[in-house]
Amino acid sequence: MGLSRALIDVTPLRSSADFRRLWIGQLCSGLGGQMALVAVLYQVWEATHSPIWTGAAGMAQALPIIVFGLFAGALVDRVDRRRFYLITKVGQAVCAVLLTAQAFTGGPPLLVLALVAVQACFVAGGGPAARTFLSRLLPPDQLGAGLALNRISFQGSMLLGPALGGLVIAEFGVGASFLIHTVTFTVALWAAIRLPPMPPAESGLPGLHGVAAGLRFLTTSPPVRGALLTDLAATVLAMPISLFPMINAERFGDDPRTLGLFLSAIAVGGVLASALSGTFTRLSPGPVMITGSLVWGVSLALFGLAPGPWTGLALLAVAGAADTMAVIGRSTVIQTHTPDAYLGRAAAAEQIAGQAGPDVGNLRGGLVAAGSTASLALVSGGLLCVLAVTAIAALTPALRRR
Repeated sequence: MGLSRALIDVTPLRSSADFRRLWIGQLCSGLGGQMALVAVLYQVWEATHSPIWTGAAGMAQALPIIVFGLFAGALVDRVDRRRFYLITKVGQAVCAVLLTAQAFTGGPPLLVLALVAVQACFVAGGGPAARTFLSRLLPPDQLGAGLALNRISFQGSMLLGPALGGLVIAEFGVGASFLIHTVTFTVALWAAIRLPPMPPAESGLPGLHGVAAGLRFLTTSPPVRGALLTDLAATVLAMPISLFPMINAERFGDDPRTLGLFLSAIAVGGVLASALSGTFTRLSPGPVMITGSLVWGVSLALFGLAPGPWTGLALLAVAGAADTMAVIGRSTVIQTHTPDAYLGRAAAAEQIAGQAGPDVGNLRGGLVAAGSTASLALVSGGLLCVLAVTAIAALTPALRRR
């Protein structure tokens, strides 16, 4: 395979102006969102000096997505998706303006969390809507490449956004970071306005009936069910983030610089995998997802046994690359095996799994480590992940087929 075929496939950016504008808008709003996340944590911490309050900031962002996600997904499948996405972006922009205003006027922490929660309600709807666009904007053979481009946009935001947010806060204060967050929504709104109309494939069932129909589809479609279960197996059983401080203290001298590198290594591996995603986006997505999930589990189990920090960092980079493979493969499986009429609900379920799975997995790891060691929690979690993913693949032949 030549180098050009190994590098990320940018054909969707060249061939679809609508996808190109959407990608730029999501990159800008993603960077702004990560800067705002740092600003929220900093403002809440400065006002309370309480880890409970900073933890509550994370829950304020996660709970609306988990609680309202499937209802929002059912609505996405019944209305014009472009119009619905535009409404959610306007709602997020209004919340960003209010967060900026309260930062400059010294708003209380409770107000900050309330605005974050309201903004997350709009994310609960806008996220599934955006995930349905690719099948309308790109031909089937470019779906994997489009998802890889979205993934590298997300990873770039995760790498650069927090650092930029910290620099802006240090130089100009919390309000400036929120202000940049607000400005980035103008680009996202411009991209949404330029999208073509996307009417629903069919009228669909309203309310709880629509949610129930979506759940029936998710549980009865073997490839979609298998993809979601594989994601949950990888995150719930082997999520390592909560164990990093403890294993750093147990194995690597409790050096804060090492702890920071642990967090960065996964992201670096993910970015490299995205940059070289041409090596796997042209392959069958089911086997790619299964392979990525298995390598994720094995890498984290070996990380629990790593004899030194550099070996550990290399294994975490491999885990990050494997995670990117698994995520792109999973999304491609769901996109290609879900009828358009159910795509909003399937996208909402994918978003919920991506939000709730890591939170539960970090809690699981912490509980196991509290009764044993961080190394045991990592090794056992990685091995359980491998066993669970192997079982899911064995019971779901559709995921193994080319």
